[in-house]
Amino acid sequence: MLVADRGGPPYRLVVLDFDGTLADTFPWFAGVLPGVADRYGFRRPAPDEVEALRALDARGVMRRLGVPGWKLPFIARHMHGLAARDAGMLAPFPGIPALLGRLREGGITLALVSSNREDVARRVLGPDCAGLIGHYACGAGVFGKARRFAAVVRASGIPPSRVLCLGDELRDHAAAARAGLAFGAVTWGYTRGPALAAAGPDHLFDSPAAVAAALLPAAVRAA
Repeated sequence: MLVADRGGPPYRLVVLDFDGTLADTFPWFAGVLPGVADRYGFRRPAPDEVEALRALDARGVMRRLGVPGWKLPFIARHMHGLAARDAGMLAPFPGIPALLGRLREGGITLALVSSNREDVARRVLGPDCAGLIGHYACGAGVFGKARRFAAVVRASGIPPSRVLCLGDELRDHAAAARAGLAFGAVTWGYTRGPALAAAGPDHLFDSPAAVAAALLPAAVRAA
């Protein structure tokens, strides 16, 4: 189990990412990306280039593929529409439903901050898992999560020192840092583990079970 933990107080609020953290959407993303590239006039990644892109942050990917920044809102809106169309094909990662249930049983409040749409997240998670999440702040800009993080924390009334953001991308880490929040990087999503580790997250997790092991008392984990 790969877990890097700097210690600190127990967390009372976990702010979750959706794509690549809760939902296994990277294969879908890689499948629709060539058509999106053709539509919006940026370069299709070569098949042997995809793994290299997974070591970059979002701005690095944009530079590599020649995506103009001014097009990003239009591209994101189109991708969200495709995700809504294909939501029935998407699913949570194995272990995510159990993790969400255990965190809630352990007294941890859950929130979701995502660039994706709330209706898509709820459909993919299903009503039982979606109902475990107490607050949704979806539709964030690709680089606009820091403000959403801060707003969720204010609404929760939980001190920032007791909040953990959980995500799979370097931009999630940067947003958490801007909001003054701890960050737990997960290695099963879009960005590869070595790139996440190099950024120095507060925690580095290689499985949903590792998240539960780090955040919950042993008695709750065993329940």
